[in-house]
Amino acid sequence: MLTNEDYQWLFRKAPTMATSIGPDGRYLDVNDAFLARLGFTREEVVGRKPTEFVTEQSARRIEKEFLPALRRTGKLENKPISFVAASGEVVSCLTSSLVDYDQSGEFVRTVAMYTEISDAARANLKYRNLYRFTPAMLHSVDADGNIVTATNHWLQKMGYKREEVIGRPIREFFAPTDKAALSGSKLRELIDRGEYNNEERQVVTKDGKVLDLLVSAISSRDATGKVDRMLIASKDVTERLRVERELRAALLENARLREELEQERDYLREEVNVAMNHGQIVGTSPALMKTLNRVAAVAETPATVLLHGESGVGKELIARIIHAQSPRAEGPLVKVNCASIPKELFESEFFGHVKGAFTGAHRDRVGRFQLADGGTIFLDEVSEIPLELQSKLLRVLQESEFERVGDDITRSVDVRVIAATNKDLEQQIVAGEFREDLFYRLSVFPVDVPALRERGDDVIQLAQHFLEATCSDFGRPVLQLTRAQADLLLRYNWPGNVRELKNVIERAVILSSGNTLRLDLSMSDPGGDARSVAENDVPDEKFLTESEMREFQKNNIVAALKQADGKVSGSGGAAELLGVKPTTLADRIRTYGIDKNV
Repeated sequence: MLTNEDYQWLFRKAPTMATSIGPDGRYLDVNDAFLARLGFTREEVVGRKPTEFVTEQSARRIEKEFLPALRRTGKLENKPISFVAASGEVVSCLTSSLVDYDQSGEFVRTVAMYTEISDAARANLKYRNLYRFTPAMLHSVDADGNIVTATNHWLQKMGYKREEVIGRPIREFFAPTDKAALSGSKLRELIDRGEYNNEERQVVTKDGKVLDLLVSAISSRDATGKVDRMLIASKDVTERLRVERELRAALLENARLREELEQERDYLREEVNVAMNHGQIVGTSPALMKTLNRVAAVAETPATVLLHGESGVGKELIARIIHAQSPRAEGPLVKVNCASIPKELFESEFFGHVKGAFTGAHRDRVGRFQLADGGTIFLDEVSEIPLELQSKLLRVLQESEFERVGDDITRSVDVRVIAATNKDLEQQIVAGEFREDLFYRLSVFPVDVPALRERGDDVIQLAQHFLEATCSDFGRPVLQLTRAQADLLLRYNWPGNVRELKNVIERAVILSSGNTLRLDLSMSDPGGDARSVAENDVPDEKFLTESEMREFQKNNIVAALKQADGKVSGSGGAAELLGVKPTTLADRIRTYGIDKNV
């Protein structure tokens, strides 16, 4: 039976360099081959640390790589280490080490064997160093999935030092989804496949950041054909996927906005049709005809239009008519009520903002000018725009360019501007409340929209139109408008204009019972006229009957034909004056037996 002395003799006489290192990290013993090759005596080595006999680079590797790996795995295989002999010669070796434990599991010693590197092995070491410094994200694992080597670039991407990863299972670095997908024997099955190409994988860096990778692998096999080493190449596609996600989100947002614009366009078209009685502008007064002639003249041009008129005269309807008759009719019509926008939100409302531009800007927002691109923007109550923002509006009008709030990207826009006001902008210029240059830019083509009191008999036609529409909307039989009530409507001054007339008719329909319209209950008292009309109404009082209404329409058509010199269609024709299609007017002329040459 061999004694401890026998084992010591065998250790010292072994033909291969060997050392024994104790728990304190110092040499317990070294063999004769080790001493002979390095030129030291046993007394010069025992009790000292290995790092005292190696190059500075090897000393760092012992501290940062070899010792952490030994603590985790209990062994090292073919790790390069360079000793410095007593003569100063550098002796390059490969070391394989094994930790020895007693029966209770306590550490006893580390036994290390050294093989001096041949020229071929030296070349292999050179290529191993090249591997480490290659600017690619590479790492190798053994058959169990433990990390064997990694390039500096892989370590840099992951945020780890070499000694923190060598010997650790690669699965520890996976994101939760991949960690679950490759749990149990699935990772081993993946390694046994030997190779794969461009598989998606997610890993977690030391600081918790998730990286999206495309990974490919090749393997080496032992004599039995079993995979013993796998080399994995990774490509970081985190930024590319982020850009793709943002692009997809932007495309979805654009699609959503486009859908909203199309819906808004369709809604506004329908609203225009309803407001215009499906193409018929109610009224034939000279004041209205003058306005409509100017509208027809400017509609097909790209000129900026400034509508001026009292509140309630229908400036928005005129703006919609201009848009509907323009080459931009297929584009959006976007309305901005400047009087309803808080001062601090004007710029964002007009031009939009980017996420985080100010408190409450939780996402990017497209402004009204960008929404109106390719169409028309209607700036109602333009006099209410803050003076400090007027210069930015002027820039859009002059250069067709703007920037969103919080953004430095200049955007181009193609928009036709229609503005409206009920104030005297020239007086505001004198008062320093409105920019003169903006005024001249907006009023390229001014259009005055007449007040209702200036439109004569139009008030009767409008009242009858609103009465029929309201009764239809409320599900009631059409009430009769008497001559006395028509006279009352003509005598009233209508400070609220068409909007007031519409409200009066709606209230009267709601408050009336039977077949008689009770204007006295819905109108503010115009000098006692409303009340006297109600008191003097009697059942046999003459109403505007259907035949009388037909006669009224016939006379109206005759008047239009006279003004158009008998011309039915085309520019300046009676159909244009009346706001109806030429075919519609031709049918009515035949129905009423009217001579076009009256």
